[in-house]
Amino acid sequence: MANEPRVLLDGLGIPESPRWHDGRLWFSNWGPSEIVAVDLDGNFEVMGRGAEGAGWATGWLPDGSMLVTGAELMREEPDGTRVVHADLSELSPYGWSELTVDGRGNAYANSLNFDFADFQAVMASGQAPGKISLITTDGQVREVADDLAFPNGMVVTPDNKTLVISESFRARLTAFDIADDGSLENRRVWADNVGPDGICIDADGCIWCSSGAMVNDAARIREGGEVVETIQLERPCFATMLGGPDRRTLFMLTAEWRGSTSLQDTMAAKTGQILVVEAPAPGVGWP
Repeated sequence: MANEPRVLLDGLGIPESPRWHDGRLWFSNWGPSEIVAVDLDGNFEVMGRGAEGAGWATGWLPDGSMLVTGAELMREEPDGTRVVHADLSELSPYGWSELTVDGRGNAYANSLNFDFADFQAVMASGQAPGKISLITTDGQVREVADDLAFPNGMVVTPDNKTLVISESFRARLTAFDIADDGSLENRRVWADNVGPDGICIDADGCIWCSSGAMVNDAARIREGGEVVETIQLERPCFATMLGGPDRRTLFMLTAEWRGSTSLQDTMAAKTGQILVVEAPAPGVGWP
């Protein structure tokens, strides 16, 4: 890339789940449990509370209502109160983390489907209990994918025909075709041997995520796994998002990782940063 990244915000817990919404970058600040919005000049505002701890995200329905994941999938009403948007308790008792609302208004939420305290044991065992649930525009709820090894960020292509999800424990991006009723079909490997967490997709069909496990970079990756370019970073990249007026600003959310057994220490250290750089192609799709 022609220009070096600059720090937009510093002193965060773990910044995660970025979305370009209403002219600003909105993100989850894990640790303080804040929903934060920041403009391109670094002016930020706390917009509300998130769930406690880590693993929660936000998204917006076509009518502008904000959804927040956590133990339950909540919806914020016009008066600021929150109500349960959909009862997902029978699909997973472990809560819901990432969330993407597609261009038709269907919401996809995923669950690790295990207690995070068992992180090391699940990782070592090779288990893949994660799943994706669909919440349709008419309020119907159903499971649409399972056998996911630590499901993480999700993107939906601008034609609403493909969903790509990060499987962090498999170091893989996995794709599904989206059927007319929102179901997920034709599961396949989109890219292998990468370091997927929070992801975004650009107009050339490339996805931004880390190029590999334990690598401090943001990489632009084509379907099939070719790494087109990388941006070296000082800290692990937890998520990416393309935004700005023309969606050509790449936001990279980073923090020093203190280890899976020290998640609270990682958040408390407040090493989280948001960096920005000009991207070669604009963002498309959702979120």
